[in-house]
Amino acid sequence: MAVLRPSPPPFFFFFLILTLTSLVLRSSPVHSLNCSSEKFTNNKLYSNCTDLPTLNSTLHWTFTPQNSTLDVAFIAPPATPNGWIAWAINPTGTGMIGCQSLIAFKNSKGSMTVKTYNISSYSSIEEGKVSFEVPESSAEFSGGVMKIFAMVKLPKTITEVNHVWQVGSSVKDGVPQKHGFSPENMKAMGKLQLEGKSNATSTAAGNTTAGNTTAGSTTASPSTGASSGTTGIYAILIFFACLLISS
Repeated sequence: MAVLRPSPPPFFFFFLILTLTSLVLRSSPVHSLNCSSEKFTNNKLYSNCTDLPTLNSTLHWTFTPQNSTLDVAFIAPPATPNGWIAWAINPTGTGMIGCQSLIAFKNSKGSMTVKTYNISSYSSIEEGKVSFEVPESSAEFSGGVMKIFAMVKLPKTITEVNHVWQVGSSVKDGVPQKHGFSPENMKAMGKLQLEGKSNATSTAAGNTTAGNTTAGSTTASPSTGASSGTTGIYAILIFFACLLISS
């Protein structure tokens, strides 16, 4: 004699599908920032742009050799909404020490601000003047993304700079706290050629654009591939859950 097993109540399947759908949405990769998709509220145009190879960030820039000014727009999502982003030039090396940094974050009133820091230590940072004149600087925050706009006056003989970019998760008493030390953070540095053919080289392959011309190649990050694979698994689970409901 066959034993009849009670089937799960309908709300069980509804809960299962709802949970799996939530997991799929959480695991879906965030849309990557890129040069072609970004628009500025001030409608400012830049001659060059590079999709930086780490931290889902981009750098727009225009160099004017006549007066050695570098106009930049650095865009990146902070590690948390209350975190910070930074872009810097290092005139003495390729790493963090020696960086002449612009760091953007929300002040105590919730407004975006940009401050300058001469990074001389790994242990702490202090606001202060940098070795380059910064006549203009401002910042914005919207859609989970922070933007730094700045004009930097460089020495007349300079044609290439070491630049470093970074993001952090918190600001305490107006002081940006330490950033993470993942490979993404540690590889956030490269060289920026200011004159001649637009180009930007980094510790990993990046995608550089000048006007409508693209140089280099775009490399998919491992995290995007992992997220896509996870999304596929959850989609299969939802498919089987639907089969159970229909049976």
